[in-house]
Amino acid sequence: MARVMIVLLVLLGSLQYRLWFGDNALRDHWQLHADIARIKAQNAQLKKRNALMYADVKDLRKGGAAVEERARNELGLIRDGETFFRVIGSRDDKNEPASSND
Repeated sequence: MARVMIVLLVLLGSLQYRLWFGDNALRDHWQLHADIARIKAQNAQLKKRNALMYADVKDLRKGGAAVEERARNELGLIRDGETFFRVIGSRDDKNEPASSND
């Protein structure tokens, strides 16, 4: 009976070793779950970004208002007959970064 008990303990020890330290052990399993969670979060962010890009493309294809808005905002274009005014705030204004004197 003692030999059977020793054999069973050795077998149990070897199985535990494989479970904790062998190939595809629990550590690897936990790492894969962490990787899956990280990738799912990245995919969710990319899906949101793609949805915004598709909406922009749809707006740009749909009509001229979106194209005109982009031209005004990004390129600073104005129409004929319009007057361009540029408002410059003071340096104390929180929207403008202060110059660094390094």
